[in-house]
Amino acid sequence: MLPFWLMFLLPAWAVLVPGRLPVRQQAIAWSAVGAVFALMIGLRHEVGGDWGNYLDHFKSVAHMDFAEAMRKGDPGHYLVNWLATRAGGSIYWVNLLYGSVLMWGTVVFCRRQPWPWLALLVAVPYMLIVVGMGYSRQAMALGFALLGLVALGEHRIRTFVIFVAIGALFHKSAVLLLPIAALAASRNRFLTAGMVGITSVLLYYLLLSQDADSMWTNYVEYQMESQGAKIRVLMNAVPAVLMLLFGRRLAANPQERKLWTWMAWLALLCVPLVPLASTAVDRVALYLIPLQLFVFSRLPLLAGNDIRTRTGLVLGVIGYYAAVQFVWLNFATHAQYWLPYQFAPFA
Repeated sequence: MLPFWLMFLLPAWAVLVPGRLPVRQQAIAWSAVGAVFALMIGLRHEVGGDWGNYLDHFKSVAHMDFAEAMRKGDPGHYLVNWLATRAGGSIYWVNLLYGSVLMWGTVVFCRRQPWPWLALLVAVPYMLIVVGMGYSRQAMALGFALLGLVALGEHRIRTFVIFVAIGALFHKSAVLLLPIAALAASRNRFLTAGMVGITSVLLYYLLLSQDADSMWTNYVEYQMESQGAKIRVLMNAVPAVLMLLFGRRLAANPQERKLWTWMAWLALLCVPLVPLASTAVDRVALYLIPLQLFVFSRLPLLAGNDIRTRTGLVLGVIGYYAAVQFVWLNFATHAQYWLPYQFAPFA
């Protein structure tokens, strides 16, 4: 359990210790922290609820030719596993790549926020520990989604679409982010909607068309349940409400504010849908986790120049996510699959 708390305490220390590093030293510090976290995610041993499933994926493609591996579904995921087996690698090669992409997206996203270390702290308890070390394919897709959301906030629509499309190769659910580009567009709306529509249709036929019926049956008709989905959806709903209430103070840029306002509405839409299809909604909610990073890393802005109030807001965010991590590690049903943390070189 200690390694998980060290992951949390590192950004907490960076937030609480006064002083600002020069730009070059900041880049070095972020690169070092990103590398350490990527190594912890990638070189974990028997950590995560789906460890056995992903190990089976790796072993199964070792006996397949390229065409057979590509027919397995989530082609990016099976391609990486297939290449790793052909190169004589192990499951750790795959996990290290996935952890590196997740941390790449996380670092780029966090450094765009006014309180970047606070954003990283918010990411640790669930996005990095639970998703990063448990849901490998979604973690890879989420890493690309974070890069895409940064691009979309800067009105680089094509870059957003490309990153989301790459993420969808690792987990099909990432395609659900594409319509956000059309919703958030403030100029060239018809061109954006056309590009997003064409890309969505293409990805649907390439990735989803053969599995659409079975996914609907499993997630909706059979009422496949995801334990803790309601709590995770509500965790997105809290920053969603804050975004809708204080959006102008949290995001001065109109384009950026429009994007995250739509993300907030989508997060709230998930709440009443949980009883209908908890697993499906839970998968969608994974891609709305960046809303937590965006809003809570900007919450101190609400204090203006009042240092006491700003300090209180920062401590409140740290305390809230410390409580989230404590409760999950000690009381979550599936936390046993993450404990104890084992580092492959010493396992």
